[in-house]
Amino acid sequence: MSSDQQTLPPQTQSNQPGREAPMHPKPAYEPRYPGSGRLQDRIAVITGGDSGIGRAVAILFAREGADIAILYLNESEDARETARLVEAEGRRCLMIAGDVGDPDFCKSAVGTVISKFGRIHVLVNNAGEQHPKPEITEITPEQLEKTFRTNIFGYFHMTQAVMPHLEGGAAIINTGSVTSYRGSPELLDYSSTKGAIMAFTRSLAKAVVDKGIRVNGVAPGPIWTPLIPSTFSAEKVASFGAQTPMKRPGQPNEVAPCFLFLACEDSSYITGTFLHPNGGDATES
Repeated sequence: MSSDQQTLPPQTQSNQPGREAPMHPKPAYEPRYPGSGRLQDRIAVITGGDSGIGRAVAILFAREGADIAILYLNESEDARETARLVEAEGRRCLMIAGDVGDPDFCKSAVGTVISKFGRIHVLVNNAGEQHPKPEITEITPEQLEKTFRTNIFGYFHMTQAVMPHLEGGAAIINTGSVTSYRGSPELLDYSSTKGAIMAFTRSLAKAVVDKGIRVNGVAPGPIWTPLIPSTFSAEKVASFGAQTPMKRPGQPNEVAPCFLFLACEDSSYITGTFLHPNGGDATES
């Protein structure tokens, strides 16, 4: 690999969804600006909130005045660090471990949030997984179902669970991907779920607009999160993001402001739309 193609030190992790603690360099999650109260006293639920984009969103929302509930699978060390960072912003953080692919867990988690905080104003559906395969024939039924269960069924389950608690002015933000626009030959099932998320977002936006609830999405390009070293070989990680016009991967704190914009009143006339923090990859919105 030529040096101009290397964007990161080669590294890999053996288990998904991956851990932020052993990554080098660490993803940049710190908000880059002072808060201005744009989510003051709001309650936000963030799935996959322990690390990566979810962590950056949690901290930024806290800086803007929100209390946070983070849902995560089993990454307790990362979740505790995210909670510490949220609390360092002067806000409360509730940690809830479980699988969003299980509708009973989603209902229970939302019940816990309501019991603790009394209401919900923002849902960020962000949890996801990916398992590259070079050929479609290598994708087993078990992998196909697991990927869909986490990446799109989980969005349905969480939305169904929070909907009775949302009022006018609430926001739902779904994490999509650049892969739903340009495709990815080694991530056929993952890309398919991200295409489903795009359709889900646009359809749900129309279904709940009369309730005063806005639904939008963020479709990131290559972002340096624990999902990357836990998905790809060390060699692929080393060149991650080099194919973008900016020739580098993005950082979580370069994506989080898109979620903030869509969560707060700055985007009060926007619904059914995706934002594209992707380093210049050509996409259609």
